[in-house]
Amino acid sequence: MHTKTLSQLSSLLHSKQLSATELAQHYLKRIAASELNAFLHVDAALTLQQAAAADARLASGDVSALTGIPIAHKDIFVTRDWRSTAGSRMLENYVSPFDATVVEQCKQAGMVTLGKLNCDEFAMGSSNENSYFGAVKNPWDRRAVPGGSSGGSAAAIAARLTPAATATDTGGSIRQPAAFCGVTGIKPTYGSVSRFGMIAFASSLDQGGPIAQTAEDCGLLLNAMAGFDPKDSTSLERSKEDFNRDLNQSLQGLRIGVPREFFGPGLAADVEQAVRAALAEYEKLGATLVEISLPKTELSIPVYYVIAPAEASSNLSRFDGVRYGHRAADYKDLNDMYRKSRSEGFGAEVKRRILVGTYVLSHGYYDAYYLQAQKIRRLIAEDFAAAFRQCDVIMGPVAPTVAWDLGAQTDDPVANYLADIFTLSTSLAGLPGMSIPCGYGQGEKNAQRPVGLQLIGNYFDEARLLNVAHQYQQVTDWHQRAPA
Repeated sequence: MHTKTLSQLSSLLHSKQLSATELAQHYLKRIAASELNAFLHVDAALTLQQAAAADARLASGDVSALTGIPIAHKDIFVTRDWRSTAGSRMLENYVSPFDATVVEQCKQAGMVTLGKLNCDEFAMGSSNENSYFGAVKNPWDRRAVPGGSSGGSAAAIAARLTPAATATDTGGSIRQPAAFCGVTGIKPTYGSVSRFGMIAFASSLDQGGPIAQTAEDCGLLLNAMAGFDPKDSTSLERSKEDFNRDLNQSLQGLRIGVPREFFGPGLAADVEQAVRAALAEYEKLGATLVEISLPKTELSIPVYYVIAPAEASSNLSRFDGVRYGHRAADYKDLNDMYRKSRSEGFGAEVKRRILVGTYVLSHGYYDAYYLQAQKIRRLIAEDFAAAFRQCDVIMGPVAPTVAWDLGAQTDDPVANYLADIFTLSTSLAGLPGMSIPCGYGQGEKNAQRPVGLQLIGNYFDEARLLNVAHQYQQVTDWHQRAPA
């Protein structure tokens, strides 16, 4: 059962060949036997209760395409019954009194929650090693990182511990772990998916999206997740749409932009080889490759690491040990309680970003750093606008290398930051982007580690992106391969 796609599982459920309870039990057994540390909280009784409700809906005919399908949520989305920790000691035992909008929408579609997935603390990281609850292991090679911050989501999909998972992308946190784990993930246009109930990192960048086995699966999930939410001030007032409506459209005449800046000296040879082979496959499908330029690509790293920490500094000020979250056991006065609670509750990377963000927002530095970064952000968006006058879709690598070894970059945060160079500009511009598996590179001791192909579309062009990815997955089998 765990090898099947969402549409295949849906067909089995609707035809009564399989019950939601049987499916949930199957995945719960796989989760219990896993040693990847992908799940932070599992409650079989709660899951089976939801599965029984889904079976009742299936029996009555009150169904959607996703009724009875299991899903696991990144632990950055708050949930009423499961703990919501954001991978942090600060929220180690926090249980939300309400569900995030994304979680609620999945419930309304009849999906069955399997549990909460590990992630970098407050979604800050590119390796999932920043989680207070320990690193997630990459199922393809357990010596390797799964990527971050949605490493738990990507690893769980790759290991077939769940057929569907929610994730978030602030600077590449859906696309990069999807690439490292050989699965499919899409970050939609900023504002398409509600941020209500998503524990905030950087409010102008955070965006929810799905990770699954195939592009078609991601489209089905996005159908449930996306939509206007009046509770989220950044939510876009757009009607619901079917993101899989363009599947099976021909790619004849499609113009694929290939940015020269994505293929420079920093790109590993094995990654480039896999990406170039994927581009050649697209040419066979009728597409045309067009060389384009995104000249501000290198500036995306300093811009992101000014804007994102600044917003994090503001957002994380709410965690003070007073209303909820970790509170120090021993303190002298209110200021001492604040200091000790935050020092004990936050990990090293979160503290680093709070300090950087507070600095760039401080008097005398706001104009020099934060405002300048926002100006360059606009120029980055203009680069994409110019590129889309020459092409329909942009393609390139997701990351410069395959997944690195656990612990290899722990003492070098800048190396982690540089790994996001191909994903940050898309997030800064608010564009949709996705990753699909396209081959393998070589890791430690010649172990195979997946390579992802990045697809970037114009605003609200998710349906086209999903079809472009789907067509590639009809003629290749990278997305069907699973770790041993």
